[in-house]
Amino acid sequence: MLERTMVGLDVHARSVLGGVLDCETGEVFSRSLAVSDAAIIDWLRQLPQPVAVTYEAGPTGFRLARALADAGIRCVVAAPSKLERPAGDRVKTDRRDAVRLARLLRIGELTPVRVPGEVEEAARELVRAREDARTDLMRARHRLSKLLLRQGLVWQKSAWSREHGVWLNQLTFDSAPLMLSFDETHWAVQQATSRRDRLNEMIETAAEEEPWRAIVGRLVCLRGVSTLTAFGLAVEIGDWQRFTGNTIGSYLGLTPSEDTTGQRRSLGSITKAGNVHARRLLVEAAWHQRPEYRPSQALLARRVGQPVAVRERADLANRRLHRRWRAFDKRHKRSTIAAVAVARELAGHCWAIATMDA
Repeated sequence: MLERTMVGLDVHARSVLGGVLDCETGEVFSRSLAVSDAAIIDWLRQLPQPVAVTYEAGPTGFRLARALADAGIRCVVAAPSKLERPAGDRVKTDRRDAVRLARLLRIGELTPVRVPGEVEEAARELVRAREDARTDLMRARHRLSKLLLRQGLVWQKSAWSREHGVWLNQLTFDSAPLMLSFDETHWAVQQATSRRDRLNEMIETAAEEEPWRAIVGRLVCLRGVSTLTAFGLAVEIGDWQRFTGNTIGSYLGLTPSEDTTGQRRSLGSITKAGNVHARRLLVEAAWHQRPEYRPSQALLARRVGQPVAVRERADLANRRLHRRWRAFDKRHKRSTIAAVAVARELAGHCWAIATMDA
């Protein structure tokens, strides 16, 4: 490390505390700072130069990291899940956390997270807004179906189809309070549906623009990976080149946990330590690999215009993933476990297609 001063920032929404370690004199002190990027940068410039800064990734985002980079100050955004704390350390304060970050930065014991650009972060917010809308719609539908179930009304055909919607619009109740409850719950479903559809249209439009068009066009060649899924994976993973076919599964939390000591080796459930949004998308796509592989018209349409090498690689991946499903079924593996295993392999195929030269 070439910097003389190491600074750890404990960043909160309404307060920032800086812990400073002078590597030349060994002096350690802390300072409460204003919640302002400009104020923090001005304070850092008053310290013995050069300066390196670190803070934990969290709900405040990456605005401060980008401001520090623009100011020419090296900043490491640390992964909170990778920070080790001594078992005997029972006192936790903002000051101690900030100084501890500065010390860890000094010895190079921090695991950095990738700082996305503004365009990438905006696209990620769009994908996560759609994820929230999907969750809200599912909950609203459950509330409506359970309200009708308590009244002895059960739709026997395909739920939430056009025919189902006509049936819901025709329902009436003699009780005024019950009718009001039904109208409000039904309205919530319609509003959540409209919100999801608007976000879907926005994602479809964004996927056709740079820098997402090329990567999305490649990923949709895989079965079960629609434009929404491909765009979500693209913005959540960002730079595919930083992984390999083996490490991307670990990043997404799809590898099994392990407790090995001496001659004993024990594997547990998946770590779930990675990006939860990308992991859910891959598991959902993995379920599409279970039926016999026959390219649909929609899949063939998505492949139009893609290089031959990409189409062939995707076709091989689709056939292999289906064989994996069939092998799990023959072993009578639980389908949920099989889906996660297929999702882990699907992540490797996505990486291969995203990074191949074609």
